[in-house]
Amino acid sequence: MKKTVLLLICALFLYGCASQNRISYLQGLPDYYVCDIPQNYKIKICPYDLLSIMVNSKDSELSQMFNLPMVSYQISNDSDGFTGGQNRVLGYQVDNNGNIDFPQLGVIKVKGLTRTELAYYIKQKLKSGGLLKDPIVTVQFLNFKVSVIGEVNRPGTFNINSDRISIFEALGKAGDMTIYGRRDNVKLIRESGGVRTVVALDLRENSVLSSPYYYLQQNDIIYVEPNRVRAGQSRINQNRSVSTIASILSAFISITTLIVSITK
Repeated sequence: MKKTVLLLICALFLYGCASQNRISYLQGLPDYYVCDIPQNYKIKICPYDLLSIMVNSKDSELSQMFNLPMVSYQISNDSDGFTGGQNRVLGYQVDNNGNIDFPQLGVIKVKGLTRTELAYYIKQKLKSGGLLKDPIVTVQFLNFKVSVIGEVNRPGTFNINSDRISIFEALGKAGDMTIYGRRDNVKLIRESGGVRTVVALDLRENSVLSSPYYYLQQNDIIYVEPNRVRAGQSRINQNRSVSTIASILSAFISITTLIVSITK
């Protein structure tokens, strides 16, 4: 009888370990871990990107001719009736050929450039053309976004204010994976250079930290596959199943103890 109880306890322990191995990120990572950050990670301008290009100089009136106007729009909140206004800078839409039409400079090929490279190019053109003596050019992405779908708590498309976001940060914006999401087969869908690539990532492995897909690019899509429990439309939550097994085991031990006491 003692052997049976011991085997059941061991089975429960092994089940808990197996469940943790299925849902834990970066398994086996030591307490102190160093990983080189890829230095070639740069967000490149692509067709259909929307760019904010601001030009400033000591002569504000002269530099203003190179800036797109601000537009105002109303924001209303139907729940409390509040209505407010916000201003937004119009952006330059990169066309299918990777070009924009910039004031005085005409058509500029921007595809494949970084924000810094484009800002430097415009600055040099304004100076060499005698249009501005001391231009300061700032380039920002207005439509840098990523989408997270599948087994996450808050699926959706998220606007990114910086040039760098990791796959874990994107999952964080989506409220992390649900208990039913597969950590070992996360799909990353990326379009670049007219090619659509789908990459499978195992977020349980430490190697994902040095993967070229660790940092996302504009318009990337992350798809979290459901596990077998979700795919089979099971209503049993894995967390509850552990507690259910524990309850059954406890009841079994209590009944066994009672029977042993009675038969003595």
